[in-house]
Amino acid sequence: MTEWAAFRTENIPSGWNGRLGQALNPYVASADPSGSSTGSATSVAANLAAVALGTETAGSILYPANANSVVGVKPTVDLTNRAGVIPISQLQDTVGPICRTVSHAVEVLDVIVGIDQDDFPATKKASTYIPHGGYRQFLKADGLKDKRLGILEDLFGSNDIKACQHHFNTLRQKGVVLVDNVEVPNIDLVYSAIVNAQDIALFAEFKMDLNAYLKKLVHTQVRSLADVIAFNKISASEKFKEYGQGIMMAAEKTNGIGKLEREALRNITKVCKYGFEKMIKVNKLDALMSPGADIASLLAIEGYPGINVPAGYDKSGVPVGISFGGLKGSEPTLIEIAYGFEQATHIRKPPPSHPR
Repeated sequence: MTEWAAFRTENIPSGWNGRLGQALNPYVASADPSGSSTGSATSVAANLAAVALGTETAGSILYPANANSVVGVKPTVDLTNRAGVIPISQLQDTVGPICRTVSHAVEVLDVIVGIDQDDFPATKKASTYIPHGGYRQFLKADGLKDKRLGILEDLFGSNDIKACQHHFNTLRQKGVVLVDNVEVPNIDLVYSAIVNAQDIALFAEFKMDLNAYLKKLVHTQVRSLADVIAFNKISASEKFKEYGQGIMMAAEKTNGIGKLEREALRNITKVCKYGFEKMIKVNKLDALMSPGADIASLLAIEGYPGINVPAGYDKSGVPVGISFGGLKGSEPTLIEIAYGFEQATHIRKPPPSHPR
């Protein structure tokens, strides 16, 4: 995966880490494989694994799934156990399946959701979202029928609209009501939360959660974020001079959840309630859709679920996907939509034996 889930520095390429180097996109070797769950997506896409797990804080399942023509499910935060996962944020981290088909992803999702003693308070609370009988029952061929999908004006540019027009036609033929030109109320405040408040909260959470994680490890001398920063400086394989570690340095300067961080967290909750959630409810949407994984930032800041499904390939053979996102606990509806779209299009193809 991308080293430290891309939370060391903004300069590290997607799919690079100091231990194994650079992962490649199995469709077009020169294309961005995306991340940070790069290896999970590329290995499944290249048929090296039947299924895989990825972790997401802000796009790390949806983006690599999109880039490598596989299905990525980002569950509602706390729906799956995160024990053992190197943390960034308890409020945004989630574990989800990356597979070649929606049905495979749902089979894995059924296994990994539920109450776990190692992540108990969170998974117990979120367990109320799990439907009786599990998620497999929502793999319906007619899952698109009567669904209302929002097309967010800020996510779909004119070129995106043109490129997705055949998919829009397919969705309508399968009974979908497309709600055009949807707008998120208070969009400026929402983007401010994504750009500013999220970073304030994440930097503080990362230092706290990582220090707690490292202290529990047995066979290591690295016990804190400060130790990680020191290691990166002296390890040649970490390419410190080339990539730096600006994010880690910023996180190390924080001192827990103080007044600034609490205000940032309150702002995030507020703008989500009166922004994203209001948009879904006012327009009576079953889900919001986006080209690629562009919806990931909106879903990240308050722990909403999303699914990315293969949607085609550009002229160079680089995969493109489409994402569906909704309110917390809306996995059953998202599965119906994603599976319905997959079955209506059957667009995924395996990568070439010798990618360029």
